[in-house]
Amino acid sequence: MRYLEIEKNYSAHTILNYRLDLEDFRRFVGEADIEKIDYLALRKYLAKLKEKNLSARTVNRRLSGLRSFFKFLTREGYLKSNPILSILSPKIDKHLPHFLTEEEVSRLIESAFAKNDQDAQGLRNRAILETFYSTGIRISELVGLAVEDVDFIGGIVKVRGKGKKERVVPIGEIAMQAIRKYLEKRKRQSQALFLNKRGQRISSRGVRNIVMKYIKAAGVKQGVSAHTFRHSFATHLLNRGADLRTVQELLGHANLSTTQIYTHLTTEKLKSVYDKAHPRA
Repeated sequence: MRYLEIEKNYSAHTILNYRLDLEDFRRFVGEADIEKIDYLALRKYLAKLKEKNLSARTVNRRLSGLRSFFKFLTREGYLKSNPILSILSPKIDKHLPHFLTEEEVSRLIESAFAKNDQDAQGLRNRAILETFYSTGIRISELVGLAVEDVDFIGGIVKVRGKGKKERVVPIGEIAMQAIRKYLEKRKRQSQALFLNKRGQRISSRGVRNIVMKYIKAAGVKQGVSAHTFRHSFATHLLNRGADLRTVQELLGHANLSTTQIYTHLTTEKLKSVYDKAHPRA
């Protein structure tokens, strides 16, 4: 765990997940010597995970933690060979991410304004929704924002992403106006940008609750969550002509392959291109 924190610079959230996954594996192998854990033992563990009906994505995450662990043990000389090298990851079905139309996003954000009028809490909620859609940042990144991270003159936000990596993303004027109104109205002073009722930095759960409240109020489609803003941000940029490499930078993806899930197009966009391009459309 110290290696993950100090050398790999992983976030506290990632380290906690690795710890929980490794604890689960330790309970499975019991008192077995680490040197005696072989390919067969790992296959049995995978079979146990399958019996629990865990998703392929969850199993892959468990395997990722084990791969990192055994690689560390081999490198440090605790093991002569790495038993997990021959283990293949389960295939993950590719699902198109849920996203909202531009009209649905507008309706959702407007529902926040109508419901809570001009009090500090309502202005905060609208500012959160506007910031999500304007920047495409993750919930953890939004929660971690400080007031000084928002450059109102340059129109940019400094974000701390996965692995504690910092990046700079643009933020639109409408979102900045919403943030300004909220900061002018709130009574408590704090370095944190978004505060809860007690004047402390708002939590990820608090943000999710806020978003879900307005999703219900706006009556948008099912299967929508706070993360849907990120999906919608990427989809709308690509549909309006942004290139994949730029969207990758904005989202803070390490690999372009992660961003490629957003290369789907809305039915309207497909029909529009088809009507213009096909000779007998």
